[in-house]
Amino acid sequence: MSTTDKDLDTERKGNRLSKIITRTGDAGTTGLGDGSRTTKGSLRIDSIGEVDELNSSLGLLLCEEIPDQVRAALLDIQHDLFDLGGELCMPGMNFIKDAQVARLEELADIFNADLPMLKEFILPGGTRAASFAHLSRTICRRTERSMVRLNNAEPLSDAARRYVNRLSDLLFILGRVLNRAGGRGDVLWQKGKNAT
Repeated sequence: MSTTDKDLDTERKGNRLSKIITRTGDAGTTGLGDGSRTTKGSLRIDSIGEVDELNSSLGLLLCEEIPDQVRAALLDIQHDLFDLGGELCMPGMNFIKDAQVARLEELADIFNADLPMLKEFILPGGTRAASFAHLSRTICRRTERSMVRLNNAEPLSDAARRYVNRLSDLLFILGRVLNRAGGRGDVLWQKGKNAT
């Protein structure tokens, strides 16, 4: 075992990363939470990367002026996404629980309750905050597609898959909430607007 491997092993046992550059991935592989290694091009690493990108996009949204209730919900979701990343990093583990999925459903009901009923499709846009929510929604949908591909090869928990599905719905609702909070309405799609 090289000095680098010994250092990394010691850091893992301490449950923290104090050394960021390890050089262990230079050959195109990466370590999973169970100690095994896999190629950086694997379906599992794709899904982990999608979850990371989704969480980072929520961090960008949190830089905006948004209502406190939305901020609190997004911060909780960021913690959940670390749970999801941990689940993906440790094959066979189930860190996302049904209660976390139910919480997203409850938040969707709460935030949607005061919104006008939609009669048209809406465009992603309006305020910057709403646009970031829609961007996060599309990243969430990509994350879900990646996890479905992984699940076809290696089973994932039902709760993990349901979580990302519910989250994309909630982010759609939050886009509408953030437009209202910013004094804007929904940006409605106009079918055939430029067809003439």
